[in-house]
Amino acid sequence: MSALSPARIGWYARRATRMSSAEMAWRARDQALRAAWSRRQVRREDLRAILPLPGGKRRFTAVLPPDTAAQVTGSAKAAVLAAAKQLMKGEWEVLGVVRTDLMMPDWFCDPVTGYRSSPDCYAFRINHRSEEQTGNVKQIWEISRLQHLTLLATAWFVTADEEYAHRVADQLRSWWRENPFLSGIHWTNGIEVGIRLISLAWIRRLLDDWPGATGLFEDDTLAVQQIRWHQQYLAAFRSRGSSANNHVIAEAAGQLVACCAFPWFPESERWRRNSARLLERELLLNTFPSGIGRELASDYQRFVAELGLLAAVEAEAAGCPLSTAVWQRLCAMTDSAAALVDQRLRPPRQGDGDDGRAVLLDAPEPDSWASLLALGDALFGRLDWWPPVAKDAASTIISSLAGTTHDIQGRPMARPSRFADAGVTLLRAYGDGIPEIWCRCDGGPHGYLSIAAHAHADALSVEVRYDSVDILADPGTYCYHGEPAWRSYFRSTAAHNTLELDGRSQSGDGGPFLWLRHANAREIDVTDTGEIASWTAEHDGYLSLQPPVHHRRSVRLDRASRSVDIVDEVDGGGHDLRLAFHLGPDVQAELTGSEASLCWPGASTPGTARLELPRQLQWSLHRGETDPILGWYSCGLGRLTPAFTLIGRGRSVPHAAFTTRIHFLDRHRGQGLPAKSSGTDVPAVPSTST
Repeated sequence: MSALSPARIGWYARRATRMSSAEMAWRARDQALRAAWSRRQVRREDLRAILPLPGGKRRFTAVLPPDTAAQVTGSAKAAVLAAAKQLMKGEWEVLGVVRTDLMMPDWFCDPVTGYRSSPDCYAFRINHRSEEQTGNVKQIWEISRLQHLTLLATAWFVTADEEYAHRVADQLRSWWRENPFLSGIHWTNGIEVGIRLISLAWIRRLLDDWPGATGLFEDDTLAVQQIRWHQQYLAAFRSRGSSANNHVIAEAAGQLVACCAFPWFPESERWRRNSARLLERELLLNTFPSGIGRELASDYQRFVAELGLLAAVEAEAAGCPLSTAVWQRLCAMTDSAAALVDQRLRPPRQGDGDDGRAVLLDAPEPDSWASLLALGDALFGRLDWWPPVAKDAASTIISSLAGTTHDIQGRPMARPSRFADAGVTLLRAYGDGIPEIWCRCDGGPHGYLSIAAHAHADALSVEVRYDSVDILADPGTYCYHGEPAWRSYFRSTAAHNTLELDGRSQSGDGGPFLWLRHANAREIDVTDTGEIASWTAEHDGYLSLQPPVHHRRSVRLDRASRSVDIVDEVDGGGHDLRLAFHLGPDVQAELTGSEASLCWPGASTPGTARLELPRQLQWSLHRGETDPILGWYSCGLGRLTPAFTLIGRGRSVPHAAFTTRIHFLDRHRGQGLPAKSSGTDVPAVPSTST
């Protein structure tokens, strides 16, 4: 192993400060085990000597009901086949990169940098965070999740076209040959191992009626070895302590799915019991009782819910159901998802997001919460207030394996607008024929666990949408590895619709997935009278400044006038202040003094608005700048679009109110709407003043 750089040593030192003594002891044990396992590495030249595992004839019995394929709707089938035909040409978009090499991928080459990691290096000697060693590791890992093959297997399932099955078989055999146990980048991270196991289980299930399925899986010595190697890995190495976020859910879910689908090994029953216990414990720890993910990263809430539902369905189909508490929490996750989305089923954009899926049985969509809701509808039944969702291939196929719906008691009878445990509140105005105003307010914890890996420094930030068009936008994530300046920017306070003091973020950044200082917010008042919905919160992220100060923000939605007021206060003076408002990529802006005219003529629902900005500040308009980085929007990992950002600069004055108003000008209805036309179907939220 090469010597560590000073920067890397510094990162390890900072990371250690966020660990308990028990976690540090466990990690020392983990490193010792990884060193010892080097003698268990299997190289490609060793594969010729691999012998069949004992155990006699294996059978795959975790099959789908015989009429499942016929239940997939015509529109869902057409979407699957359109994506599958593109894949058969070798074309696929991966994290913003259009690839044309997927007829037979190079499993180790990063198309972004052109770097190719060593396929023969012992996995635990590879620094997957080093672009010089691996290239953009997310690009490399994504293909080896084998989810493009689950899509092709779905195409075979609904057509019985041999071409799809043969492509799946060719690529699976290639992966198994090129990636023997503990050799190369694809054995460096447990989350990748877990997701790959889920893909393998579903590929085998979808291909069950294909004549070559048994020869590809249970009758193939290397295939059986690979499935066992993956499970041995997860049984020995898992995320713990400050890293036990969505990674541990993927690891436990992958192990549980594999044990239920492939119970072929002497350890299978023990692995199943252990992974079920781990999943049940960590799923409850990773989510608030309301169903919101504790990472406070919207994309990972959906990802964890998918993982949990897949594992729960698999365990139930195998006759080993998970606890009632887990099913209740999974139902809460889908109910909260239904409450959070806007009228076009777009979720919030809070925190990190990498477009990860637990399994891919449909054409990938940029906002995949519709698929989660369709599955939730099939497994739990939609409530009256849920937005309507169409069945897709995944919801049809996965629910057929479940075979039954779960009657969960105590579900919300009206659409929730507040999730107090997570500090998430929605202010909304909508009605028949009226474009929805959707506003998310952030007044909760910074993130989950001591490193809060996927959190952003976004306390008291807001998102505002008009008929699902981002007006005041959360700019997103853009990247994880390889571009530290961009990673730092998109996580910073300056990249969110909130207030920055003295040029520093509310929370202290110690690395791309490490926060050393956490700003925590608390909601002070949430009220809804019908005509007016309002929210007030404050955070403690600037108590380390001299003098220390709190930032307090109030947001008020006036449904009749179609306006949103944002009022910021700082309880101390003498600090440089910067207030940012990031506009969505569809929004055009013209700034005159302290007023901005906004329009979005090319959106699905065109509109205009007037943005009245605090006059005490000096305002400037920015778009697509790189020195410093400012004025960008990322719709997904690896994707970047210039967008307008408004920046107001000044000095803090004790208890001075900085008031911003956005007034939507509904041209088809005049400049305001009568209160009776713009109400809400949720009951008034009582005041929670403290």
